[in-house]
Amino acid sequence: MRGPFENAAFRRLFVGRVITNVGDSLYFIGAMWLAYSLTGDPFYTGLAGFLTMVPRAFQFLAGPLVDRWSLRRTLVGTQLAQALIVSTIPLVHLLGALTVWHVLVIMPLLSALNQLVYPAQSAALPRILDDEDLVAANSAFSVAYQGLDMVANGVGGVLIGVIGAVALFAIDAVTFGIAALVFATLSIPAADGTPDGESGTPAPGEATAERERSAPDAREAPDEATVPDGGRDAAADGTAPTEERGSYLARMREGVDAVRGTFLVPLIGAAVVANFAAGMVLASLPPYADALGVPPALSAIGVAGGYGLLMASFAAGTFLGALGASLIEDRPFGRTLVVGFACTGSLWTAGVLVDWLPATALLFALALVPIGVVNVQIAAIVQSAPPNELVGRVSSLLSSSVSALFPVGSLAGGVVAGAFGPRIAMAAFGVVACTQAGYVLARRDLRTLPAPAAATLDADPAGIN
Repeated sequence: MRGPFENAAFRRLFVGRVITNVGDSLYFIGAMWLAYSLTGDPFYTGLAGFLTMVPRAFQFLAGPLVDRWSLRRTLVGTQLAQALIVSTIPLVHLLGALTVWHVLVIMPLLSALNQLVYPAQSAALPRILDDEDLVAANSAFSVAYQGLDMVANGVGGVLIGVIGAVALFAIDAVTFGIAALVFATLSIPAADGTPDGESGTPAPGEATAERERSAPDAREAPDEATVPDGGRDAAADGTAPTEERGSYLARMREGVDAVRGTFLVPLIGAAVVANFAAGMVLASLPPYADALGVPPALSAIGVAGGYGLLMASFAAGTFLGALGASLIEDRPFGRTLVVGFACTGSLWTAGVLVDWLPATALLFALALVPIGVVNVQIAAIVQSAPPNELVGRVSSLLSSSVSALFPVGSLAGGVVAGAFGPRIAMAAFGVVACTQAGYVLARRDLRTLPAPAAATLDADPAGIN
């Protein structure tokens, strides 16, 4: 991963990403546990997860904005806003007025801001790096994210038991403020190669847009570029007028058109179902940890520490997968999907059946290794296949689609955990993963997918008629 780290802009983006990810991890684990501890009812944990995940389903609305706005200003502004919102938890607690309803209000607000952050970071990578560095860059991002997430979840669970969940939100406010300062030092070229949407030459050492991948709307907007005479009329080749191409709805349609008819459509369908089951897992995890308990040797960490340990195992698995993603980047992606889903389903089911915290945490971690691999490789495909000016839209559209049923799954997980016990809700993920392996195997357009670097957003990505 030396290639991307030789780029100064990437190093700053990477550091900012690490810091803000720590904040995200701490407030999520703190909020889910706080909702459960304030009420003792799994339904409210599910409701907190539902409200947190709902904004993800609308991330596609952020795509056209991310592709149009200054990425640096977007990153800085969102971090400052999150710092302000997170700080209200300890403030309200000091006033003695903290209730579960305050938690349920701020979580979707924080999540809504994140729907701008991650597409902006994704869109920044192909603007500052060359295509051959994208897999390594995404792997580095995932490794850092999952590694820090693993540590933050484990430590966060212990801190909840020692100093309380509210303290985590005070730490979050600081992390978001620091991330804003780091992002403020960035210089990110616009889609046409100009730094931060201003005229001029790209920053030295940074990749430019001279990759012959430009599209008609590579300009930031009609009022930011010279519109040639006749630009307001329909082109002779039938393309939309310049004003229409620059409009929000037209730009969104271009993102949809880029995905329609490609292998991403059935892949999204599989991911939607998987995310429904994942939502059930996150909602049922606090009561599951409570029911699972901790062995005498780990009694010092308490039930909250056991919850943190399970959350850390999730991050540990995806961390290892992201770390090894580059090692198999030249393998057929379809084969990776089939083998990966089958392993995930088998190991996850074993973890639920063993019903002992140390073994369960280990098996859960191993089960999520293939998920970490797949996440990195899909990110690389989304960033390299479309033109630069469409990356934000395609990325946000994909994220919104696959997350559509995540909040519903979270709500369902809370209901199921309350009615039938949290183990039933946890087991659903293993069943779904095994089913997904069969689904990919049954679909020719998915099982024949080539290595990520060779995949394209064509209707026949494998090049087989």
